[in-house]
Amino acid sequence: MKRHEEYMKDKMKDQPSEIIRQVGVLASLDTVKLQEAEQSYGDSWKQRGGVGAFMMLARKWDRLEKQVTEHHYDVFAAISKDTREEGILDDIRDLRRYLFLVEAEMSLRVKNESGKRK
Repeated sequence: MKRHEEYMKDKMKDQPSEIIRQVGVLASLDTVKLQEAEQSYGDSWKQRGGVGAFMMLARKWDRLEKQVTEHHYDVFAAISKDTREEGILDDIRDLRRYLFLVEAEMSLRVKNESGKRK
């Protein structure tokens, strides 16, 4: 049985769909924006440890939930109605970028741990 990553690599050999190409664009932009934020804030997102990082994610989710509740949880309708620069899309971007940071942190910890002598 193939591991999930191997399966996905095989599947991605075909031309990616338009939505997946757009995901790549957003991921590249996220990398740029995260690098800019790191210049200003360093690694403050994790300075209070894992609980603090989780609470930061929870706060972003709470903001999103409040905004979509007003639209019966239709996120697309909520986004369409909110044209503010600091609106729901901004919260989605922030949450996605924080999630990237959390996953990257754990990936580096596993990588660094696997390179140590036992």
